[in-house]
Amino acid sequence: MIGGTRVPKHHIRIETYGTIDELNAHIGMVRSLEINRVHKDRLIQIQNQLFTMGSELATDPEKAVMRNGKERLQISKIGKEEIDQMEELIDEMNEGLPPLKNFILPGGHPVVAHCHIARTVCRRTERLATALYEVEPFDESLLKYLNRLSDFLFVLTRRVSFESKAEETPWIPKKK
Repeated sequence: MIGGTRVPKHHIRIETYGTIDELNAHIGMVRSLEINRVHKDRLIQIQNQLFTMGSELATDPEKAVMRNGKERLQISKIGKEEIDQMEELIDEMNEGLPPLKNFILPGGHPVVAHCHIARTVCRRTERLATALYEVEPFDESLLKYLNRLSDFLFVLTRRVSFESKAEETPWIPKKK
């Protein structure tokens, strides 16, 4: 870990920031597909924020501040500003979308399918982060950010479906 602490590869902290890395790779896949420039730029920003988050979680909390009083990580952290911005993006992308009446089956378009994969990896990351938070608390903003990011990725699937005129397949439960 950053600060020199050694923990096993299966430690919940390693699992959490490793899954953030996996999420970042899935977002990179979405970004490499045919989507508009605005979405690509937003995803690059999110990828940078995920690297920040991974760095924060990879730093031993007990060694986050060095002996000279300076923070070990000299980078801007994820906080209220990034969470508020994510909420604004969600609202902006939601504008003009048809109302959601059912759950949606993932798929319908390659970009949409990859967005759904990223969304589910984000939810897994959030579950791991909450488990880590219970045993080794950290800045709660990271949990809020992950929660909003999974919502962003869901709305992105709907926005891309809408823009590409792909059909959203509703989940219709089979009646007994």
